[in-house]
Amino acid sequence: MLMDISSEMIHSLLPLFMVTTLGASALAVGLVEGLAESTALIVKVFSGTLSDYLGKRKGLAVFGYALGALSKPFFAIAPTVGIVLSARLLDRVGKGIRGAPRDALVADVTPAHLRGAAFGLRQSLDTVGAFLGPLLAVGLMLLWANDFRAVFWVAVIPGLMAVALLFVGLREPEHLQTEKRTNPIRRENLLRLGSSYWWVVGIGAVFTLARFSEAFLVLRAQQSGIPVAMVPLVMVAMNLIYALSAYPFGKLSDRMSHRRLLAFGLVVLIIADLVLAASNHWGVVLAGVALWGLHMGITQGLLATMVAHTAPADLRGTAYGFFNLVSGLAMLLASVLAGLLWDRLGASFTFYSGAIFCALALAALTKAADLR
Repeated sequence: MLMDISSEMIHSLLPLFMVTTLGASALAVGLVEGLAESTALIVKVFSGTLSDYLGKRKGLAVFGYALGALSKPFFAIAPTVGIVLSARLLDRVGKGIRGAPRDALVADVTPAHLRGAAFGLRQSLDTVGAFLGPLLAVGLMLLWANDFRAVFWVAVIPGLMAVALLFVGLREPEHLQTEKRTNPIRRENLLRLGSSYWWVVGIGAVFTLARFSEAFLVLRAQQSGIPVAMVPLVMVAMNLIYALSAYPFGKLSDRMSHRRLLAFGLVVLIIADLVLAASNHWGVVLAGVALWGLHMGITQGLLATMVAHTAPADLRGTAYGFFNLVSGLAMLLASVLAGLLWDRLGASFTFYSGAIFCALALAALTKAADLR
């Protein structure tokens, strides 16, 4: 939560900072974001595998969070787009390093019967940061007459707090440090990631094709006639519903079939896409955004729980790494496709295509007999 507050304080303002203060073009903004996210995807696989090989996850998680925290001052002092790019790459490398080991740690320290609730709580707190960060940034910008750099300096504080909390507050399970480890990506180890796990990866990828970047929700809100200054509040509303729903549905996943709950989440996303495609009236858009946030709350912690249940304990870092990589590549493909459809055929067709991909994921889920 603390790191998300720190990151979102910056990321919610960064495109505007680059364009208005540094004189960057929209293409430059797109290149910075694309390179940064691609870097995080690549690093995630290696960090998860390394955490399995070492049998120690906390050190990698602390290192990843520390890189993220140390990147924040560079945004505040950046005189050029090149320095912003360097800071974004450093931040995303940190995110890539910490992502898979952190999720594996959650699974390691949580009893199996509470794992859904644990991932739901983690997702809720993560999302709390995602809407508190932009709100805090907006408030400080109003207070300090649009001083981007001052806001970026404040963002350093919760980032450092996140590192300190993880370093002091978490004790890694001893068994992870005593078991003999082998190379997790050897053929015999990868074969231990059975069909149930790869079903989760495949379904997650198709699901992600339907759940393209939330930037398109912002664009749809802009079409609805909402004042430009108020458009970011649409994302705040989505993240609020996401945060409120993630923990209850996480607890529910401990007591019911994962496949049925994921199917329900897919149905909610189909309805959200159809609502968003139907009209650009602000009330309709708000309803669609609310449903989008609900489906996130149902599914995101659940997918993490399903990875934990279908992967061997000593390969969880590798399992999360591959899952994140495949889902991330699907997200890049989905967002590019959504952008092309938006430009060529209009906003409605983009959301209709999302509903079609979601229906394909639902069909695949009915074939996944190995999933409980």
